[in-house]
Formats: sequence, C-alpha cells, structure tokens
Amino acid sequence: MTHPDSNTRVFLLLQGPHGPFFWSLGKMLNAAGAKTWRVGFNAGDRAFWFASSSFIPFTDKPEDWPTVFDDLITQKGVTDIVLYGDTRPMHASAIARAKELNLTIHVFEEGYLRPFWCTYERDGSNGNSDLMSLTVNDMRVALANTDHDNIEAPAHWGDMRQHIFYGAVYHWFVMFRNGAFKHFRRHRELTVFQEFWLYFKRLAMMPSHYLHRAWSTRRVKNGGYPYHIALLQLEHDTSFQVHSPYETMPEFIADVIKGFTSGAPQHHHLVFKAHPLETGRRNLKSEVRRIAKEHGVQARVHYVRGGKLAQLLNFARSAVTVNSTAGQQVLRRGLPVKVIGTAVYDKSEFVSHQPLDEFFKQATRPDKQAYGIYRQFLLETSQVPGGYYSAAGRHQLLRLVVDMMLAPETPYEALITGKAPPRQPLQTGK
Repeated sequence: MTHPDSNTRVFLLLQGPHGPFFWSLGKMLNAAGAKTWRVGFNAGDRAFWFASSSFIPFTDKPEDWPTVFDDLITQKGVTDIVLYGDTRPMHASAIARAKELNLTIHVFEEGYLRPFWCTYERDGSNGNSDLMSLTVNDMRVALANTDHDNIEAPAHWGDMRQHIFYGAVYHWFVMFRNGAFKHFRRHRELTVFQEFWLYFKRLAMMPSHYLHRAWSTRRVKNGGYPYHIALLQLEHDTSFQVHSPYETMPEFIADVIKGFTSGAPQHHHLVFKAHPLETGRRNLKSEVRRIAKEHGVQARVHYVRGGKLAQLLNFARSAVTVNSTAGQQVLRRGLPVKVIGTAVYDKSEFVSHQPLDEFFKQATRPDKQAYGIYRQFLLETSQVPGGYYSAAGRHQLLRLVVDMMLAPETPYEALITGKAPPRQPLQTGK
C-alpha cells in the first residue's frame, strides 16, 4: 500500500476511548499537516470533540451507516480511518469496507501489556491482530539487531480514577443530551441509564470496595493453602464476546470450577479475581458462590473484587483465563497459564493447552525465555508508552504514536525491516 505525504492525508476518526484522547490525537495529526474529521454517533462523542467544523454527527439509522460511510470517504477524500476497538458493529463494517477501498486502518486498544502501555495496530486487534500469525521465532529474528533493555512496569495503575470519571461523564451526555441522535443504538445490552448508574455507583463505592478488596486479599494471602487464580473479565467487552467460546461470565466460572473440582488436589483452593473496572452489572460474587456450592467446593473457592493482581500472584500456583491481558502478568512470573479463548499471547511455548482438570492437577510450566522474547517484541512494536485517560498519559502516548500512524509500515513491519522508531523511557508521573 502506498502512503501519501502527511499533507495529503485525510483521517476519519470514529469512536475512541471515553474522554479527550481522540481530540488530542486529531490536533497532533493536524499539526503534522494532515486533515482530520470526527464522526460522532452520540452526544458523548460530541462532548469530547471541541471543533464543530470538523465534527460529523451520524444521526441516521444504524442500517444506513455503510452508505453514509461510503459517501464520507468520497466527499472528504479520506485516506485513513482511526478507531478504538475493531469489533463494534459500526467499526467492523467500516473496516471491511476500508479494506476494499485500500485505506489505511489504525486500531487503538487497551494495552496488551497494560496498564502503562496502549496498543496501536493496523487492520485489527486481539484475535484479528497480525500477532496471531507471528511465531516466537519470527519475533526472535526481528529482535536480533535491536539493542533493547528489559522494561519493567511500575506497580501503579496511573489513570484508573480518570478512566472511571470519563466513563461516567460520557454516559451522562448520552443519557441527557442525546436528542439529536435519536436513532443511536448501543452495542451493549444495558440501557444508557443503567450504564451511567453503574459508573456513578462505582465512583461512590470506591472506598468501600477498597476495604473489601484489601480484606479479601489478606485472607487469601494468609490462608496458608496452595491456590490457583481465575482471571475474570468484563462480560460486555468485545475481547470476551467475540474471541471466546462463552456468552456470559458464569459459563466460564462453571467450567473453571468443574475442572478445579475434578483435577486439583483436595487441599488446593481457587481464587476468582474480578476485573479492576467491573461495575457490578452481574453479581459475580454470588455466581461464584452458587456454582461452587453446586460442586461441593464452596469452602475452597474465593472471590476478590478488582484491584491489583500482583499481591495475589506472589503466592499463586497457576492462573486460568478466557483471554485476559492480565495473563501476561502471570507469565512474567513464570507461572503456568491456561487460556480458553483466543488471545494474542497464546503461543505453545508458554501457554498450556492441557484440559482444565489436568491443568489444575499438574500444570506445564511456561518457557520463560520464549515469553521474554514475545514481551520484548511487543514493547518494541505495538505497545506504546502512555495512556488514554490521564493528561500525562495522553502526552506521552502522543509523542510516539502519531509518527507511527504516519509511517508507511505497520508497527510489526517497522521492527522487522529495521525502521522502528526508538522507544522512550517509561514515564509514570501524573
């Protein structure tokens, strides 16, 4: 694919992370000489784009989107589309058409090595990422001529409060200021009011949740028993819905408890760790208790609400997940990991493919050296230092990612061909 000079490139931004990141990105692309337009599907999108002259409200019915998208490409002379997450119906449709038109597709996602990195790829992410076809040996060869340091992630999230805050603000606008977007249809099953209430309750309950989490974590750490961790995910997240065999989280919970009951030694315990952004749309604690009781192992199964994973990993024996990026924290410690869905890090060198009962009985250990190669490859390519939600995180992300977007090569091609830009030291200040 040929890439025009930045002065002739026209970027069409679709939906982005909650908050002002896409606005900041658009300004930087403009500063580089490109033209940017933003399509807004609701009032939450409009609230964080501060130039009406470049904002394009999509107020038609969802089924009209393919025609409107085609018209925008022609009218605006679009060369590139930019989006956050590649499986939302509107985004999936746009990507399919953009590929037919030979446009460049820029996909942002939460970091595969979160929390201090964001993911930037071309054409697709997660199960649609080019990582799925790259082998560890491909990565080893690409890294052979690089002079890299082993980068450690600090043990501090960085922008959790901002993430929750912008989510609440976004849903407030959709709930109370969405009159111009009467045909807006959410890609999630909850109503806007329910989503807003969950974010608001999450903010209000943070102190209480912190105390509950600290108590639960301490009880597990001081229990004196061997334990395994099951990493829960956000049920509505596309990585779970599109790249897993499950429709609901209780289905995953049931499979894990069944495998644990059949395979784990009777003195072992199982800890379900909730996602840090879990808002309580489903009572997972109650589901864990119910299913554990059905299998007669309720005294050996525990639930911990959100928070940091590191403290629990200090004493864990293994971890099982659908495809959570947190599985990579487990691999960094050399602990066995079982993946049930499609994950970008599902490489045979370091992820177990044993049946669940065998995994809990005696899990195969990962090749830690192979995982080190994989992780370093990501840090040199698609994992960009920074964040979407805090001001400091956005500033750091923009220092590098705009040049990556303007480059003709994908992040992976750039490293393989020796054209990848040098990486910045990780900055964690707010």
